[in-house]
Order: sequence, then C-alpha cells, then structure tokens
Amino acid sequence: MQVKAKLRYFRVAPRKARLVADLIRGKQAKEARTVLNFTVKKAASPMLKLLKSALANASNNFHLDADNLYISKITVDEGPKFKRWMPRARGSASEIQKKTSHITLILEEIKPGEKKSAKKSAGEKKLPEGKEEKEFIAKKPKARQAIKPSLEESRPKKAVRGIKRIFQRKAI
Repeated sequence: MQVKAKLRYFRVAPRKARLVADLIRGKQAKEARTVLNFTVKKAASPMLKLLKSALANASNNFHLDADNLYISKITVDEGPKFKRWMPRARGSASEIQKKTSHITLILEEIKPGEKKSAKKSAGEKKLPEGKEEKEFIAKKPKARQAIKPSLEESRPKKAVRGIKRIFQRKAI
C-alpha cells in the first residue's frame, strides 16, 4: 500500500532540495530519519518533518508498521517563483527569482500485507510455538567470549636507535 505526503511552496530552490532527496531515496524509513537528522542542509529538517508526517499517516490511517516501510519515490518539483527587483547601475534594475519547490514523498511496504499488531504487555514475552518457557531458557546459548589479540601485542616493537625520538611519523 502506498502512503503519500506532500510539502508544497517550500522556500528552497528545487536544485538544492534534490540533493537532500537523493540521500534518502530508496532507503528504509528508519534509516532515512537517521540520515536526515545528521544532514547539514536547509532542506533536511523540513524533509524530516515530512517523513515523520508520512509515517504518522501510515500508522494511524492505514495501521501499517513503521519498521516495514521504505521510501519508494520522492520527487522535488518546481513551484512558483517570487519575482523581486534589485537596483543596479545607471538607474536600471535586475530581476531576482526566489524559487520554491513542491516535495512529494511516497512510502511503501517492504513485506506487503503486514499490518501493525496489537501492543503486548511489558511482561509478556514471545516464545517459539510449542515451547514452554523453561525449555526455551535452558537452551539459550552462553555468551561468547572472543579472545582477540590486542593491536600492540601483534606488531613487533621497533628498536629506537640513537637519540630518543619524541615525534614519530608512524604509529608503533
């Protein structure tokens, strides 16, 4: 199922907004939120707000799970231009165009047909079918302890000859 959200008359040039849109196109919704949170562009925060709006529409209106959604299509179209004038030499004027953009975001399901399930209580745990809790706990694998040699032990130490070196170009 498709979920649409639109941001219209956004006061950033479409060329600049497309840079941010290209970052999140095709990504999962959760990953796209993270990318937009750390993107340093003017268009990033309104696009994050648009994505949150689309996710809210999906969960409230269509009862879809937010973890099961990805950005299938995001388009940045040109909106109307505000025309302003700047005085120039010899009494002339030049036009300044303040550009706007229309952004359309479409979310789709990764696995179609999976709806948001009813929330379980905090104490209730999901067990595999036909298993009792005692059997499941008994067969849990023990924590693995990976013994990794430290970086310093694996490299041979270099002998420093002559004057003691204070600054070294390469790490020992």
